[in-house]
Amino acid sequence: MRMFKSLVLLFLVPVVRGSMVQLKNGGYEDIVIAINPELPEDHNIIRNIQAMVKEASTFLFNATKQRFFFKAVKIIIPLHWLPKPEYLSVKTESYDKADVIVANPYLKYGDDPYTLQYGRCGEKGRYIHFTPDFLLNDTLYNIYGSRGTKVFVHEWVHLRWGVFDEYNNDAPFYVSVNSGKASVEATRCSADVTGQYIVQSCMGSSCTTRECKYDQQTKLYEAGCKFIPYKTQISPASIMYMQSLPTVVEFCDQSTHNEKATNLQNKMCNYKSTWEVIMNSADFSNTSPINSTSPPFETSFSLLQTKDRVVCLVLDVSGSMRSYNRINRLYQAAEIFLLQIIEMGSWVGIVTFQSTAQITCNLQQIVSENIRQVLIKCLPTSADGGTNICAGVRKGFEVIKQKYSNLDGSEIVLLTDGEDSGMSNCLTEVKNSGSIIHTIALGPSAAPELEQFSDMTGGLKFYATDTVDSNGLIDAFNGISSGSGNISEQSIQLESTAQSVAVKQWMNGTVTVDSTVGNDTFFVVTWDQSTSPPDILLRDPKGKEYRTSNFTVSNLNLRTARLNIAGTAEVGDWLYWIQNNHTVSQVISMIVTSRAASLAVPPVTVKAHMNKDTNNFPNPMVIYAEVSQGFLPVLGATVMATVEPQAGSAVELKLIDDGSGNLIITFLTFCLEIGDVIQMNNSMSNCFFFFGAGEIKINAPRPEVSDEEIQAKLGSFNRVATGGSFVVENVPSGGTTDVFPPCKITDLEAQFEEDKIHLSWTAPGNDLDEGQGKVKFCFSQLEVMHYCQLSEITYDEPAKER
Repeated sequence: MRMFKSLVLLFLVPVVRGSMVQLKNGGYEDIVIAINPELPEDHNIIRNIQAMVKEASTFLFNATKQRFFFKAVKIIIPLHWLPKPEYLSVKTESYDKADVIVANPYLKYGDDPYTLQYGRCGEKGRYIHFTPDFLLNDTLYNIYGSRGTKVFVHEWVHLRWGVFDEYNNDAPFYVSVNSGKASVEATRCSADVTGQYIVQSCMGSSCTTRECKYDQQTKLYEAGCKFIPYKTQISPASIMYMQSLPTVVEFCDQSTHNEKATNLQNKMCNYKSTWEVIMNSADFSNTSPINSTSPPFETSFSLLQTKDRVVCLVLDVSGSMRSYNRINRLYQAAEIFLLQIIEMGSWVGIVTFQSTAQITCNLQQIVSENIRQVLIKCLPTSADGGTNICAGVRKGFEVIKQKYSNLDGSEIVLLTDGEDSGMSNCLTEVKNSGSIIHTIALGPSAAPELEQFSDMTGGLKFYATDTVDSNGLIDAFNGISSGSGNISEQSIQLESTAQSVAVKQWMNGTVTVDSTVGNDTFFVVTWDQSTSPPDILLRDPKGKEYRTSNFTVSNLNLRTARLNIAGTAEVGDWLYWIQNNHTVSQVISMIVTSRAASLAVPPVTVKAHMNKDTNNFPNPMVIYAEVSQGFLPVLGATVMATVEPQAGSAVELKLIDDGSGNLIITFLTFCLEIGDVIQMNNSMSNCFFFFGAGEIKINAPRPEVSDEEIQAKLGSFNRVATGGSFVVENVPSGGTTDVFPPCKITDLEAQFEEDKIHLSWTAPGNDLDEGQGKVKFCFSQLEVMHYCQLSEITYDEPAKER
């Protein structure tokens, strides 16, 4: 068996961390609902969350035919809220890993709840987003219906089972042909939902309605037409179409599903009903119906409050760390973490280990730059001996317990380059510790079991190669930021580039500092041969120059030069020129980090997410990236990703922008495929009711928000983030054949243009979305108004819009 392991770097904030929900005997446990640290204290938020989930538990139980309910929920309370005796400490839970977040609104949806879904049909979503107003404002009840029985269950099904909405506000109608007769239908499920097609016109508070007119051009109803369901329905389905209807209590199944509807459920799930997707889930396979009319347990809640960040670096100094310049690279990377990455107010300790473990620095709270300087003096500079990972981890626990009675919520950053047959001795201890362990595997011989530590505790996993012109180790440390959700306090990497520079040659580049960052900005130059720095010239956007003499070189680290820009760095392009003045070639790198320019304005970030950490060839891996400023998407960004394998050269590829600020990448060389469009599926649904005797009630629409208003307004910017590591097993040693077909076309659309039909779709590649593919469409009959002779369309183009 051959294993392929790789680190993914996204060049444009750290990898998105996964849910830790467990399903036991039909009951969901360890659901995490996190309140954003920016929100002011309001205990009604907590009370309404509890009421919502309790109510939803019974509704979910009945809707799933007595299979599933919500057993145990954890609510994370911000650090700045006043402590209470009933508040427990967080353990491995964090805002970044929450299943549900409560945060200020995403402008496009206002107070509409939504679920962020990266994946394809049947794949879990990222999180559910509720706004404080949704939880506190009871006047929204008329729009959404009950928070628990309707909305929370609607969103949970998106999140847990990867189904999609059965309405479509962008394509609210479609043409249906039955027995050769065409009719216009509303996009809905089931098709048995009844109502009227009306246009409403309002002048001030006075509104009139009329029936919709047929549009000969589009073959659909006129613009502005709405389908208004009757309040009382015979059909009990479906929760994913209009959960706000009082009579809706079920999901569409095979007998009620509307395959003709132009909705995401049909598009993404190959025309399968919601209930079919749920039945195909691992949850369904591992449970049986419960013989009861109500859930066997009432939902229990734990209130957890965050605390100051506590981190202990546990660093390998065994003899193998002398190889490949690892110990020096470790010092450079850890120094950057301590001086630039770890947030002010955090507590940090340092442990080194080889055959035994030693405390080199007890916990220190970072309250000044002097403390940061004290900590870097504790970093190791030499290496010798064997490898005892458990000894290092236990010593790290000992450091943390010097201040706290337990390890709950603490973090260990564990770096090693070697294997250790004794790791199994402390697996149970690590799992039950309450500490989060982030692991960095350095080089090809690091213990494969290392990742178990991260998997069990919800930590991050990184892999750094020994490639001389790679900043993988530095980038890994840069990726270990706080999971508190307070992005304005976190360090953001603007640049990370390295290259081998010949004697007297130059390394040139440009780093853009945008308006969302600029505080606490560092330019760091590293090199690997000479004990004296290369010649450095850095010029800011206004022409001010900084030279080598302006950079600081520590006596403890003679191969790193650092410049801290006073105040807020100038917005614009910073240009740098670095000349290798050594007698031989050497690897030179430039790393730039910064923080938010203002606590009131969120910085631009990029988040990465993979569908799996481990996979088997030839099953594809999918990597997604979301570029945003707070909850505003950033459109039109150029995003490059670099994959660094254990052996061989790194591969750089460009991500595909789906037009929503989310980017999806395919690495065909390493068995990855394009993902489907990232969806934000929301519970707005079609919140209209038709009451008898001709009285129509339509909820007031929210103010229209233009596309320009829901996009971050930015000029140029740079970001670099590490996307973590993944493993592909059973890769053939002799190379691969052409095993990947073109990706499936899911967005074919037809529009009438006079006497012609205009077709549009996203062209696939030859291998999934990569390369040039050939597509053939065959039409024997169009089920609209016309019949056509058999036609063919072929093309040979790279993947793009057609």
